[in-house]
Amino acid sequence: MAIADIITNGESETVEFKSAFDQAAIETLAAFANTHGGQVMIGVTDSGRVLGVQTGKETVQQWLNQIKSTTFPALIPDVNTTWIDQKEIVIFTIAEFPIKPVSCRGKYFKRIHNANHQLTIHEISDLHLQSYQTSWDFYPAPHHKLEDISLEKINQFIEISNRVRPYPILDDPLTVLKKFELLKETSISNGCLLLFAAGDVLSSTIEAGRFSTDTLISDSITIRTDLFSEVDTVLSFIRKHMNRSYIITGDKQREEVWDYPLDAIREIVVNMIVHRDYMDSSDSIIKIFDDRIEFFNPGHLLTGLSIDRLMKGNYISAIRNKQIAILFKEAGIIEKYGSGIKRILESLISYGLSAPSFEDIQNGFRVTIFKATQKTTQKTTQKTTQKTTTKDQIIDLLRKNGKITRNEIALLLGKSQNTIKEHLSRLKTEGRIERVGGDRGGYWEVI
Repeated sequence: MAIADIITNGESETVEFKSAFDQAAIETLAAFANTHGGQVMIGVTDSGRVLGVQTGKETVQQWLNQIKSTTFPALIPDVNTTWIDQKEIVIFTIAEFPIKPVSCRGKYFKRIHNANHQLTIHEISDLHLQSYQTSWDFYPAPHHKLEDISLEKINQFIEISNRVRPYPILDDPLTVLKKFELLKETSISNGCLLLFAAGDVLSSTIEAGRFSTDTLISDSITIRTDLFSEVDTVLSFIRKHMNRSYIITGDKQREEVWDYPLDAIREIVVNMIVHRDYMDSSDSIIKIFDDRIEFFNPGHLLTGLSIDRLMKGNYISAIRNKQIAILFKEAGIIEKYGSGIKRILESLISYGLSAPSFEDIQNGFRVTIFKATQKTTQKTTQKTTQKTTTKDQIIDLLRKNGKITRNEIALLLGKSQNTIKEHLSRLKTEGRIERVGGDRGGYWEVI
């Protein structure tokens, strides 16, 4: 893409404008190196106006020396000088750095949308472990020994895995632990403790509750067992508080209909357990309301991931707990890495429900799914789900994210871009939505 076009498109996750070279420009290069790489253009204002810079014979080399001396590991970006309207612009380009995180004067940054954010201690730790292709769950569990895990649970894992594996596991439990690096000499890993704990594990606590109102709890459960057992226990509690109805299809078998698709619920619960930040002292929390279910998990999205990327499917799977994920896959609980969000979206929308809400909040990540409007006929006990219209689904998506694009809406709803464009035009004519700003940088407002 031409430089002029990049400037016209404005700042983004990979582009930053700076009127002059300063410390903030170096911080941005470090943020790009910790995320997906990017370009810093010197001589352009935040609004995209070209001011230009004046450089001498050694200016650019001095800037490069500053970048190199204030970053660790030292960054040496590519540099290019160009001219627009007889004004000089200096462009620094940096690729994603292989060994992360990169610091700038002892501080660590990441790029989110068009801004830099300082990394938390947990995010710094995650990035470091990712760089070395490992994760926290591979490390030895302090204060815990082999006696703290259940050999019976390991045998259950072997039995379940052999149902899905092409070649059965024939080893004894201790050998299995060693082969999966869950046991090294006499030390068990953090993952081993969470997966096969003989007793309760405080760090795996999940609090689940049925809320009659936003503050009144009618039923609750505290779960702090091994991770395999947690999946079934959580799903059982959610099913307990979901409505179930039957549709008479004319066949001998009745069709069972739940408030939400069970496969989507299961996918969300498994993702919670596998991707949770177990170094965080907070609990996972599930809140079941009359009209929605909220799933909160400690741990932000890993650096380089964003909600927009998740919704678009434009990301490479990043796993916080690789050992736990490997064992879940061996047991057939995870089918394929990185496809969980897509399956959740497809399942909910095909069920006639709105798209879920994804929020990176406080010290964690929250997923909210919404129930469809229900109606019951008086003549039969059959309960049917009133399908929301495409226009209603579009409005629901716009309420959650006014900057969502036509392409993103089309992907989420399984419609063509032309269909979405037509619906948006009708909604605008009906006075239900309004466009604020232009196609680039603008947003939709629901009236």
